[in-house]
Order: sequence, then C-alpha cells, then structure tokens
Amino acid sequence: MSRFASLGSGSRGNGTVVEIGDERILVDCGFTVRQAETRLDRIGLKAADLSAILVTHEHSDHISGVGALAYKYGIPVYASFGTLESARRNAAVIGSAINAHSPFQVGEVEVTPVVVPHDAREPTQFVFRHESVSVGIVSDLGCVTPFVIEQFSGLDGLLMESNYDFNMLVKGRYPERVKRRIASDLGHLSNEQAAAFLAAVGHEELTVVVGHVSEENNHPDLLAESFRAFENGMRSLTFATQEEGVAWQQVEPASSERPEKLALV
Repeated sequence: MSRFASLGSGSRGNGTVVEIGDERILVDCGFTVRQAETRLDRIGLKAADLSAILVTHEHSDHISGVGALAYKYGIPVYASFGTLESARRNAAVIGSAINAHSPFQVGEVEVTPVVVPHDAREPTQFVFRHESVSVGIVSDLGCVTPFVIEQFSGLDGLLMESNYDFNMLVKGRYPERVKRRIASDLGHLSNEQAAAFLAAVGHEELTVVVGHVSEENNHPDLLAESFRAFENGMRSLTFATQEEGVAWQQVEPASSERPEKLALV
C-alpha cells in the first residue's frame, strides 16, 4: 500500500509525508517540533516512524522545523548541496548533500530529485518510486518547463502547487516587489499555470492533491473553478489547506504502462 498526506500546505508552513514501500518520508517541515508532532499524530504517525526528511529548498516555510525535528528523533536529512549550504547558515540544518541531477535511495525507494525554477539556492522537488508505484511532490516553482513536465508525467500520485489567482495578486495589498517576485518565473504558479501543468501531466488514474494555496492571494471558489475540468477525469482531486493539510490519499499503480491522458472538454 502506498499513500501520501499533507501536514499543512501554505506560506505559514509545509510538510508532506509519502508512505511508499516500507518507508515513511517527510518532505519539508515548516512547523515547530510540537506542531509537527501534532500534525503527524493527526494522520496516525509518530516522528520516530519517519525514515528520512527531504528538503526541497531553504525558505522558512519549508525548512524552519527540519533541524529540531531531525535532531530530536535522529532522522537523516537529505537536500541538495545548495540548500544545505544555505540551511547551515540560516536554519541550523545539517544533512547529507544529494546530487540534484541523480536518483538516490532511501531504503528500497528510489528518489529522483527534480531541479525546478524557484528563487532559492538549488531547489529540488522529488519523485518517489518503489516497484510499480510512483509519487511526485512539486510544491514550489515559478514556471513549468519541458523538463518538469517530463519528470512529473506518468505518475500515480502527485502533490502540486496552485499558489495564487493573478487578479487577486495584482489588486492585493502586497508590496509591488513581492508581487513581481511571486508572479515571476522564479516565484510560484498561478491557478491558470497550475491547471495547464496538470493538463500536461495528468491522466485518468492519477491521484492529485493541490496545495501551497495562498490565503492572501487566492480563494477556494477561484481554485475550484480553475480545476473544475479535472474533477471527473482522474482517480481523485483534493485540495490541501494550511491548517488541516489533507488526509491520507491512497495511490494505486496505473493499470497499463501508458494510462489514458485526460480528455478535457
């Protein structure tokens, strides 16, 4: 059985647990130790159950709790060299540097780092594979490149970001420099960009969670409208929130080597 869950997703903290093979891997921890423990307990896990913590990049909403949680429970940490260099200075995180361009193993699970465009030192997202099951996490990126589409195509489970509604961002109260950063190719995905990404990689047997939704520059109604075309076209489509994350999502291997692409009308 393979599955994944969000402990919480948004600008105030992110964390995703992937349970695949015999491993339970936490991707990012932007919460205090106590918050992380509480959120793990909500999905029936203890921090001591974790095999590893993988860090996508050094921004505080993804890394602020990693060092303390890893130290308390003796959990190995993996991240790109650039992320660790930044983290050692800013977040007191010590871990094993991975080659951002080569797969590595966590137990029997193959982890493929995926370099993405984002305004961090050496940001990577991840794809997990064990036997016939694959799960991808792509939480922060400013634009969708052909490489990103290639790496996240044909998966069985996917957590992806849909950060902001463009009009809300433009009209909102953020300083102009922050608006430009968010909307840039090194910022975050808009609802429109995220929907186009899902159209490119989605198929009828995919389990999807949409997260990293801005509480300031997005709205549930706009988000739902952007993804309405996908509601009945895949195995499941769920939205993660900042406070609640999302409960376990079961992942099933595709019944064929080339699952049917989404038929959007």
